[in-house]
This record gives sequence, C-alpha cells and structure tokens, in this order.
Amino acid sequence: MTVDYQTLILDYRRSPDQDAGEPARHPVVVVGAGPVGLTTAIDLAQRGVRVVLLDDDRRLSFGSRGLCYAKRTLEILDRLGCGQRVVDKGVSWNVGKVFFQDGLVYEFDLLPESGHRRPAFINLQQYYLEGYLHDHAATLETLDIRWRNKVVGVAPGTDGVELLIDTPDGSYALRCDYLVACDGSRSPVRGMMGLESKGRVFRDRFLIADVRMTADFPTERWFWFDPPFHRNQSVLLHRQPDNVWRIDFQLGWDADPEEEKKPEKVIPRIRALLGNDVDFTFDWVSVYTFACLRMDDFRHGRVLFAGDSAHGVSPFGARGANSGMQDADNLAWKLHLVLDGRAPDRLLDSYASEREFAADENIRNSTRSTDFITPKSEVSRLFRDAALSLSRDCAFARRLVNSGRLSVPSVLTDSPLNTPDSDAFAGAMTPGASAADAPVRSGGHDGWFLDHVGTVFTAVCFVGAEPLADESVAALRGLAEERIPVRVVVVAPPGTAMAGVDVVEDAGGLLAQRYDARPGTVYLLRPDQHVCARWRAFDPARVRSAVATATGKVGAYA
Repeated sequence: MTVDYQTLILDYRRSPDQDAGEPARHPVVVVGAGPVGLTTAIDLAQRGVRVVLLDDDRRLSFGSRGLCYAKRTLEILDRLGCGQRVVDKGVSWNVGKVFFQDGLVYEFDLLPESGHRRPAFINLQQYYLEGYLHDHAATLETLDIRWRNKVVGVAPGTDGVELLIDTPDGSYALRCDYLVACDGSRSPVRGMMGLESKGRVFRDRFLIADVRMTADFPTERWFWFDPPFHRNQSVLLHRQPDNVWRIDFQLGWDADPEEEKKPEKVIPRIRALLGNDVDFTFDWVSVYTFACLRMDDFRHGRVLFAGDSAHGVSPFGARGANSGMQDADNLAWKLHLVLDGRAPDRLLDSYASEREFAADENIRNSTRSTDFITPKSEVSRLFRDAALSLSRDCAFARRLVNSGRLSVPSVLTDSPLNTPDSDAFAGAMTPGASAADAPVRSGGHDGWFLDHVGTVFTAVCFVGAEPLADESVAALRGLAEERIPVRVVVVAPPGTAMAGVDVVEDAGGLLAQRYDARPGTVYLLRPDQHVCARWRAFDPARVRSAVATATGKVGAYA
C-alpha cells in the first residue's frame, strides 16, 4: 500500500501515564519527532532502552525541507534497519557541476572510486525520510510515540527531569532519567530552560520551489553563479524522487517573502531557467533566511540537546540533518551504557564535547560557503568572480570556489575517548574517524564490512596465511564475555574457519588498503562505528584498556 506521507494524520492516543496518580517515570524522553528525534529514539529502543517520544503535531514534515543525505547518514540508517528503503526511494548522485554566467566552469565527483555500498549522497524529500523512520519506530515495543503531546514545562533536577505535557485531554506530568531535546531551531525546551543559541544571521533570502516536471537533466547537483536567467544572484538545482526538482533562487535581503511566494513572481523565474516549452506544477514554495549558530553547551545536567535545537547552519553543504543524525548516532550508545550502569554518567560529557567540535566545524564550513555565495562587498564579489573565471582552466582556483562544501563526517581526532597510536599507520582511519566500508565475503556470500560491525564495540583483526595460536583464538572469544562485550571480526584469507568469531574475506583487498592493515593489525571500533584505537599486534589487555578509555572509566572522563 502506498502511503501519502504529506497528508498522513497520526492519531493521538491517551496514555496510561495520564491516569496515573503520580507522574510516571521513564528512562528517556525524546522531544521532537523529526529525523533527529526519530533516529535517537529508534537507536535507543533497539538497544533495549524504553523511550517515550513526544511531538506536539500529528503530521510529518511538509515540503522537501531537508533533502540531501550523505553517505555516513545512510550508513547510520543501515545500522538502524532503514537504509535500504531510503536508498531505494531516493535519487543517488555523486557528481556536481558549477556554472558561472553563461557556461560550465568545472565539475567534481564526490565518490570517484569504486567499492562503496552507498553513494556520496541521495536526494529524498524529508517527509519520506520521516515516514520511513516512523514506520520502523512503530514496530519497536520499547518505543512509545505520543502525538499531540506538547511539552509546556521543564523542571530539571539532579536525578532526573520533570515535564508538564499538554494534550487534547488536558495536561499531565511525566518524569524521566534523561531528556533529549530534538525540537528544532526554535526549541521550546531550550526556551523554557532560559538557554539560547548564539551566532550569525545572514542578511539574504532564498526562494525554494519544488517543481514537478519531466526533464532530461542528469542526476547531478547544479549550481549557477550569476546566470543569464537570474543575473547577479545564484541558483541551485537538485533532482528528487517522483519527478520533483528542487530549485533555490537567491533573492537578496530586500525581497518581500510573501510577495516572492506568489505564483506570478515564481513562474517567470522558473520559465527563465527551463524555457517556455516545459510544463510544470508546484509541489511546495517557501522563502527562507538562515543563520549559523549553536548553543554554548549541548549538555545541561540531565538534559541533552541534539540537531537544530543545539546548532544550526545554512542549507549550503547539506550539513543540517546530516550533522543532527550524527548527533543521535553519537549519543545513543553512550546513554544506553550509562542507563545500564556499565559506564559513568560523565561519559555523556563526551557527547557534548565531540558534537560541539563537529558543530563548530560545520558552522565554519557553512559560513565560508555562504560568504562566497552571497558576497557583501564589491571587493568580495570581484574576488569571487575572478576565482570562478580562473577555475575554468586552473585547478588551483577550483579550491577557492565554494558553492557549499558538502557534508562529511567529523574526524574526532582530539577526543579523550581515543587511545593514541603507539604504532605507525598511514591513511585516513585515524582514531576518531568514522569507519570506512568495503566489500567482503562471508559464508560464501558477498556483503559489506559495516554489516559485520554491529552496534557494540568491535575488534577487527587482520590475519594472514599463518593460523592464529589457540591462546589467541581463546583470548578473542573471551572479549565477548566482558562486562562491556567486544564483538570480534577476523579478516582472513579465503577458507579460514574459526569457531566463535565472525570471519570475513577481504574481497579485492580494499579493506586492508583503506585501513593500512597487514597481518596482525587490530582496530577497535566504537558502537557508533568510529575508530577509537589501533595496533599492529593483538593484545587483549590493550583492547580492554582502550574500551575503558572509550567508556569514561579511565582517562579524561575518569
């Protein structure tokens, strides 16, 4: 059955908590059922944490809104069990083109090499993403989704948080051990706690038009600077599913938002781009301004902020939803271990520090992109136009052109959860990096490495033709029996069998290449698939020590 996620009405249901004599208490309450809130709640629920997800609306997102989802986000969705559906519906792309005035100046490929399961990006309307996440969330017994439940009061304490919630049946109180605020850029939770986001508001306006048409444009990201059909401004074009195309027109700060949304203003702009022979209809039209900002601290005791409630960026570079879903990926495993009594509460401080670092990186890139796209002085415009002109023929100038540095995962190089290298390594898989995928074979079937990593700590051991000693095999198996268990994946030549551990073959050698691995190399991956340690020889004591560091039991958070 096909579901129209833009018109779907999600039912309000009275909760037994509303009839309780005393406020019910739950381990985690998540506020906001957008992509970040749904991702957080699903991740926690699949780890066995009982979660209440509150949203003051009864509908999913309207209009395309968040559109571009990066390879790392797709890998997170794969881990949660939603990735394939998102990719099947989405429009995959790797290539972008930059135009200046009347011609193409250069193009780029964000994923030029083979051997990756997922593309650099897919385009998918936000209501589809939310719909697929909601469908999956509704199947989880430990996740209670409550629509038309509006948080109107927040009272944090030293041992939990008390909420006052308004519903169609009146108000009720609720308590939780931890509150995760994913309630958007205007975050009511943030406001009720007297907190704020700080940063820079950009004095410009952009028109978004979702246009339904049949066109022969390739599936690429096209960005125009000062095109003949929209002089002195910029235009961005993306393809979406269902023959819908997203077009962003820069308008300038003086544009009247209400006037610019009227059909008599929008249609001529689109005709100038497409020509008079193309038939089209509107799906959605909006005018937006934007800011780059963040809260000073993402953690306030038992309240944690994620997604737009914690940080905001311009849409150039697709850093909003992607960074927010990486917030959820970072937080869920830590919160699970803390609630389970297997890690100290202070581990949650690392969520704040790591994701504040990532937010600063995203804001820095987003600000630079916006300044290049919307120069605020004649000198800035002259510099920009000179860089664009040179980029036609000069590779060095292309590094200066910035139509939106596209989202990549932050490398948490300085995280105190990392164990610093004691051996020499080359390549990108440094402690703090998100794990690279690669094709593997297991049990005679082709597959992908990240499917074998799971949602727990994972030790990846590369072995050669020489079989491992019995005591090493026993030590590997023993890691799974620890209080914080470590899954073991052995990367071995074809035909290797080893009872009690997951053995995979490095199909084509790409895994060893991407991890600079040789026989004996060991990597330790966190439950969010970030590297936290690596060595050139297996030592179970060092693995246990690295796990203790990564869970806040020793080191900076001890």
